[in-house]
Amino acid sequence: MMKKLTLLIFTLFFATLLHAQTNIGPVQKKMLDSLCNCMNRLDFSKITTPAQANKAFTDCFTAHTELLGEVADELHLNLADDAAGDSIGSIIGKNLLNEKCSSFLKLAGILAKQSMAEPEVVQQSTAGTFKRVDLKGFNYIIITDKAGSERSFLWLREFPGSEKFTAAPASLAGKKVKITFQELEVYLPQAKGYYKVKEITAVEFL
Repeated sequence: MMKKLTLLIFTLFFATLLHAQTNIGPVQKKMLDSLCNCMNRLDFSKITTPAQANKAFTDCFTAHTELLGEVADELHLNLADDAAGDSIGSIIGKNLLNEKCSSFLKLAGILAKQSMAEPEVVQQSTAGTFKRVDLKGFNYIIITDKAGSERSFLWLREFPGSEKFTAAPASLAGKKVKITFQELEVYLPQAKGYYKVKEITAVEFL
């Protein structure tokens, strides 16, 4: 729950920059001051990535979890309720902003790199029977599925298992394989357009 709540604080911080909370009770004020003081002692020369920023804030937050229940009571919220946890995260994030905690803003700025980064590429996998390697500018590994249909996968760079196809791939015909791949959108000059291809990231013989 702690990791989820700290991530939520940052998420809702970005979503509610223009709607700062002004009603801060004494218990929440104590927690905000404790969090900010903890963050002010951080060595920002060692915090350069979103993961490091989140860990730094989580560590500060974890060090003061004894106040979390009191904050929930002050806000008349039940921590056992997920919606209440969301509300507390939103309030703490907004009020750290309202209190002008500069170290929190620094961490939030570093964490913002995560939202601006390219989306994570999803790894997928499929199984079939190896048929051949086609050379079309790049190598494509061709397999057949259970229905006998051919499926093509781009061999763009070295991957676990690629060495098995460099010598005599024809000798591997008929073998069962599991191909792990990721979809990429690339420009194909011969087609004069962008197309999705399935880039191989690993091949395992079954």
